[in-house]
Amino acid sequence: MNRLGVERTGAKDLLAVLELGEDHCAHCFADGVQVLTGCTFGKGNIRQLGYGKFGLTLVDRKTGRAVRVVPKAEVQLQSQKSDFFQNYRMKGVPPTEVPDEVVQPLIDKVMAAPAEQLFKIGALEEYHEEKSGESFRNFVCEECGDLVVEEYGRVKHGQRVCIPCSRKS
Repeated sequence: MNRLGVERTGAKDLLAVLELGEDHCAHCFADGVQVLTGCTFGKGNIRQLGYGKFGLTLVDRKTGRAVRVVPKAEVQLQSQKSDFFQNYRMKGVPPTEVPDEVVQPLIDKVMAAPAEQLFKIGALEEYHEEKSGESFRNFVCEECGDLVVEEYGRVKHGQRVCIPCSRKS
C-alpha cells in the first residue's frame, strides 16, 4: 500500500489478487490482506488464483498501477521452525488454540521487522483488469430451484441448471 501510495479502501478502489490455492496452508494470509487493504470477497475486489503460492498483487484501480508482494521464502521457512509451527500448527492445533505466550513472540518479531526484511516488494507495474461488471441476469435452476447467476448456468438434458446439478448423474 505504501509503494502504491494508497490507503485502506471501504469501496472498490483497490483489487487484491491472491495466488493462494484451495486447501492452502495459509488462508490466514488472505485474512490479513482483507483486514489491511479493505478488499473483501463480498465487495468482489479480492480474487484467488489457485496457484498454491503466497503472492499478492495489489492494484490501484484508479490509476491502473499494481505491485506484487510476496513473503520472502527464507523468512517463511525460518518461521516454520518456530515453536508455534512445530509444536502446534504442524500437529493440527487451530491457531486460536495456541497459547498467547507461544504466538506473541512471533507476532512481536514480525511487527518489529521492516517490510523489506519480510517481503519481496515488486516494482510498480501497469495492470489491465478484465472487468465485465456485476451481472444481475439470473434464472431458477430447473432441478434444485436455486437462483443462479446466468453466466454460471449449464444446460443438462435441455434444462437450465446450476453447476452442482449439472454434475449430478
